[in-house]
Parts: sequence; C-alpha cells; structure tokens
Amino acid sequence: MHVALRPRSGCLVLCLCLSAFTLLLQSLWVPAEITSEEPAGRSPEEQGHRSLGLRRLALRLEALSTQVQRLSRERDVPQLTKDDLSLLLQSFRKDQLGLARLMEKELKRVSMRLEQLSRHQHHQPNTPPPPEALMHTGPKEKCEVPTDRAYPVCAEKVEFLRARWRSDPCYAFYGVDGTTCSILTYLSQIEDFCPPRLGRNHSALPWHQKNHSYTKKAEIRTTLSPLHAAIRNNSGPAVTFIRSRVARMSERWKQAAVRMRQSSNQTDSTQMKVLLYPGALAGSAGQRFEALVERGGPLGELVQWADLSASLTLLGHNLTFSTSQQQLHSLIGAAPGRGSCPIQRPLTFDLIYTDYHGLAHLQGAMGLAFLHYQCRFRILDSFGTEPAFNLGSYARSHGYKTLWGSWGLQPLQYMTMFPHTPDNSFLGFVSEEAVKDGKEEELESDSNRKNRIAVVYGKQDYMWKGKSEYVEVISEELETHATVYQPPGLTSNLPSFIRNHGLLTQEHFLRLLRGAKVFVGLGFPFEGPAPIEAIALGCVFLQPRFDPPHSSENNDFYKGKPTTRQISSQHPYAEKLIGKPHVWTVDVSNKTEVREAVRAILRTEVKPFTPREFTCEGMLERVLDYIAHQDFCSKSLPTWPPECALRVHLGPLGQSCESVCQRSSLVCEPALFHHLNTPAAFARLKIGCSSTRQEVNHLFPAYSPWGQQCGLQQDPLLFSCAGSDLSQRRLCPCRAHLPGQVALSPDCLS
Repeated sequence: MHVALRPRSGCLVLCLCLSAFTLLLQSLWVPAEITSEEPAGRSPEEQGHRSLGLRRLALRLEALSTQVQRLSRERDVPQLTKDDLSLLLQSFRKDQLGLARLMEKELKRVSMRLEQLSRHQHHQPNTPPPPEALMHTGPKEKCEVPTDRAYPVCAEKVEFLRARWRSDPCYAFYGVDGTTCSILTYLSQIEDFCPPRLGRNHSALPWHQKNHSYTKKAEIRTTLSPLHAAIRNNSGPAVTFIRSRVARMSERWKQAAVRMRQSSNQTDSTQMKVLLYPGALAGSAGQRFEALVERGGPLGELVQWADLSASLTLLGHNLTFSTSQQQLHSLIGAAPGRGSCPIQRPLTFDLIYTDYHGLAHLQGAMGLAFLHYQCRFRILDSFGTEPAFNLGSYARSHGYKTLWGSWGLQPLQYMTMFPHTPDNSFLGFVSEEAVKDGKEEELESDSNRKNRIAVVYGKQDYMWKGKSEYVEVISEELETHATVYQPPGLTSNLPSFIRNHGLLTQEHFLRLLRGAKVFVGLGFPFEGPAPIEAIALGCVFLQPRFDPPHSSENNDFYKGKPTTRQISSQHPYAEKLIGKPHVWTVDVSNKTEVREAVRAILRTEVKPFTPREFTCEGMLERVLDYIAHQDFCSKSLPTWPPECALRVHLGPLGQSCESVCQRSSLVCEPALFHHLNTPAAFARLKIGCSSTRQEVNHLFPAYSPWGQQCGLQQDPLLFSCAGSDLSQRRLCPCRAHLPGQVALSPDCLS
C-alpha cells in the first residue's frame, strides 16, 4: 500500500523524528561530574572534552531539524516543491551512515565508562559508601522535605542542591542525582543539615569520626634523617634551599637536641602526625615564587620552613612535607571535584602547618570539614594578623576588611617571624652563628676579617632607588660590597664605587658577612632574618629610621596586611630589642648623622650576639611548649600560661595593651584575657562602674571615664593586645618573660 504525503506533512514528520532522536542522544550523555577518576579542581573546559562527540552529533541533528522547520514555515512558499524535499532527504541520507557509526562509537564509550565507574567504586579504598547506598531505594520512592526545628536550614539546603548539584562533581560522587531522595540522603549522612531518614542506619558523619586515641610519647631525636626522607620527593629551587639549610645547620641542631635531652626540665608531649604544606610553593603561586628564588627574591619564609621542619623532627614528631596541591587533596582525603563537599574520611593529621595560600587550598578542598578541623591549623604569617582583621563579620562592619584576614581562627594560631604581634604566636627561626671551633678561619684570609668592609642588604636593583647618596657616605669610610642579582646581558645600575658579587649562594654570602664590619640596610626588605644573622656573625646593622612610621595607611607594602602596626625602622625588633652597639638606626637623608654613625661604629669593638630565642635551643623550647600546651580544639578556657603569670595593668587613654605592658618591661598575653573579662576584675582594681555592658569590640575589656562605663568582651576571638582608642583605658593581661625568650613565661616553662 502506498501512502502519499504532502511535502509540508513530510517535513513535519521528519522534524519530529529528528527532535526525538536529538533528545535520545542528550539523555545518553554521561555528565563529567560522575567521573571520579578526575583530579579535583578540573576546569569546566576539561570536563567537556569527554562528551564532545555526542554533543557535536546532537548539534548537527538540531541544525538539520531547524532547517526542516524553517522550510516548512516559509510564508512566501505555500508548499515545498518535490525537488526541495528530495534535496533535503538526500542530505539526510548522506549523513545517515556517518551518524550511525558515530552513534555506535559513543554508545560503546558510554557503556565502557559506566563499567569502569562501577569497578572503580567497588574497589576504591578509604571512600564513603558507594553512591547507590546513599541514594533512594527505588525510582518509585517519594521523599518529602522534613520540618524539624533541630535542622532549621534543611529546606534551604535542599533547594540549593536541586539547582546546583551539577556545579561540583563531588555531589554526584556522594550519590546525589538531582532527586529529592538523594539530596536528603546526602544532607543527612554527609553534611548533617537534615534529619536522618526513616528506616536508615544513622551513624557519625564519615569525616567527623574521631581517630583512635594514642598516647605514644614524643622522644627527642638526635638525627634529622626522618626529615631528609620527608623532603626527598619534593623538588624545585625553594625546596633545594630548605634542604641545603637543614644540611648546613644539622650539627648545630643535633647538639641542641642532645643538650635538651639531657636537661631535666623537658615538657612531655604526645607524638603528633604533622603535615607541613607551604602553600606559597604550590600551584601557580608556587611557580612565581620559585622563579623569584633564583633572582634574589625573598628567602625569609623558606628559612622559617626549614627551621620549623628541623624542630618538629628533633622533637620526635612524624612529618609529612608537601608542596603539591594535588598531593594535598590525596593526603586529606578530598572528594573528587571542586571542594564543595566534605572530605571522605577523618583527618589523619594532628597538626597542619601552612600559610595563607595553603589555608585557601585547604578550604577549597575540605568543604564543611574545613570548619571542623581548622583548630588543627597553624599559619606561618610573617607580619602578623590582629584580631580585628581576623573575625570576618567584625572586619567588614568596622573597616578592617583586607585580602589576607577574615579567617576566624584563634589569633594565636597565626605564627610570626618576629615577636611583634603578641596576639599571635611567635615562631621565629634560627640565626646563623659565628663559628667557635676555628674551622672557618682557614677559609678566610687575614685581610678579610672584620676590616673596613660594608655589605649592603638588598639583592635587587629597585631596592637601591634613591639611596645612592646614603650609600656613598658609607663608602667614604668603608669598602662597600653588594650581592645584587644581575640579569644576563643587562648593564648594572649600581654606583661605580660598589663592588657587586652578584647573587651568592647562602654559604658564600655568610662567608662575606663574616669578613664585614657593617651590614647596611636600605629600608627594604622589611623585618627579614638577614640582619639578625649578620649581628650573630659580628656585624653591626646600620638601618634607616622611618619618620613618620610606615603602616598600612601610608606604605604600599603594608597596605592590605591585617595589622595596624607602626613600623619605626626597617627592622623594629633589631632596633628595640637589640639596639646599640649592635644596631644603629639613622635618618638616611642626614649625611652628617650617617657619617658620624659609621665612624662611631668603626671605633667600637662589637662581638657576635644572638638572642636566645633565635638559637636552636630557643626555638626547640618554644615549639615544644606550643605543641604541649596550645590546644585550640578544646572548648575549655586556656590554662597556659597559668593564672599565676598574670600581671594586671590598667592603661592610660589611647594606649594598646601591647604598649602598656612594654612600659613595664612585660609582654601582653592574650591567653590570659578571660581572667579579666568579668565585673570582679574591675572591682579588684577599685574601678567604680556606673554601668557594665558586654559588646563585640576588640578594645574590650576596657574602662571609659566618661560615664564610668565598663566594657566586657562578648566574642573571645576579639581579645586583642593591639587595639587602642582615645576614649578607652584598656584592661591588660601582662606577664613576665624569660631573658631572651619573649614567648615563654618563667612561670610556665616546664
């Protein structure tokens, strides 16, 4: 039987067939989100490559369908001619064979991929239950969003995932398929935003379970072999520097460990599993940092990472060292995807030392688990983070919002290069020391020992800008040397009276310092380790005074940093805590003052000097006590330092607690603030409060004489040694400190 179709009807039937075929293809696409073998953080462009073949096929059919519809709607041609329809059908038949082959190929690929995923999920170690275990029991199961006061945001989270579950592959990894049932299962078993579903076993969240407690004591080691093994698999100029520094100083470290083992005042501590992750060396930021290392870039952070690694190793802890963001994801058990979901298992590290870059990497890989485990983080932060910048909501509403703050950690979790921010923990580093056994003498000529030689502190050209006259005055009295990086093929811009050695290895640079009388600061870099090491090698440090002081208000370098500090010189620690005869701070624009300072230095015999806190023993003591006593995961009030160390001071109007304590040769101790945050503390000082209010304010506890108002702190994260205001007299927790060891109190060193 032959049925004749009119051209327009034939077009409509063909259009309908093509549309149905296109929908069939689209339903067969395998979303990239369910590919659990992909590394976390894969870009959308990379995820799209796998479905490119089917997408191209569907687009071709859609285009053909559109063409048919257009021809069928042509107003100026009431009916298609027989030739038009014939050409259209010939075009479709021409593509038919290719379309069939492509379809067969894509169906085979989909089948193979699904089989691989099934095998992968079956054998994957350390993963949560397979997605099918988390999803609903069958297609006919109906799920309603529960109303439960104990889970107030459940409905909101369900709506979010309905719209956004495809935004991160981790949701599909955990079994979410867009249905209400799968979303509720995920939100009750993985994120804990919804109540447990009826008829299902409910246990602790897979990433929330506590590790089995262990009490193995950390024994002091006298070898750094475990550290060499931990660093071995990392590479690059920065890691090479760290490895070289550890090797060069290994004997000093070992001797310090032996002395510490023999001492009777050791603090017992549990052996910790520790991850060291310098985030600045990972990813694209790491590539930029690595490039700078070989061109005279900053090395201070690397010095600190090397010395922290050595300290933790000798104190008996188990270290893992990584500079790979991909390895970080593996170490913490991150789910495949972009970090929206929690990690797959409990965190296996007791402590994670990282930096601001690493903190962002951890947040981007841990989902909700980031907040749960952030008490285990320790952040190496050279210039410090004050409490007013640390609490995000407060920073935004009070003008303290910066690029680097707002993480909401305990301020003592930030660990600084120098003890300039008492709200943070002073980690420090170990300074080079003058050789005492005479071996180095063989490497130095008689004419190079503390003669009239100055070495200028500044390894890049831009640091010398505007300093020629200052350096010229110094060169009138001293042979002046530099270690400025010189790019190949470019002419040096240094003054002709400068003898430039180019960028030196650390060993050769230290040898140059051992023969120099003066180490000359140009004003930048700020607060680095080099001046401390120069002083330890017998040099006098000559540096610029800043008037007015540098701060985030007037200096581009400090702008955006989470601190209100006023920097009075290139190196405030050297200026204030070491001082003359080792440190001279001058107005570099006053040639007479500079010349007189240089001549006075030449008349003075200065011996090498190292503050105890920058020796191996000093750093080991500090790190040991931090690990033994700082527990930011506990809900209890801090007990270290003990209350017996507290010295209460009421400051004058407009002064911070840091300044108040310094005036009495004490230091402000933020861990003791909670002892003062009560009306009884004001009463003990015989302060009459006409009213007492509790407020989220980084100045409190404090007393305002206007109206005799007493203020108590509402949020412990805002206890701050740094805050000051002309209307408030701060109530300050001060304490004494060990000689040469600001971080430790004589009342609490065990």
